[in-house]
Amino acid sequence: MPEKPNWRTSSYTSQDTCVEVADNNLHTVMVRDTKDRGRGVVCVLPTAWAAFVRYAKQQQ
Repeated sequence: MPEKPNWRTSSYTSQDTCVEVADNNLHTVMVRDTKDRGRGVVCVLPTAWAAFVRYAKQQQ
């Protein structure tokens, strides 16, 4: 049975433009819009998510 997503809010966004990330599954990272959770979820491989986070940190 798959683990239930452990959603957490990104610390890099403001309250009105937040995304939530669930990265407690070894095989996929899930991302969704905090303001519209029912709209859908983007699923990516953990390696792709790690690359995105590294890139985003370099842009600050």
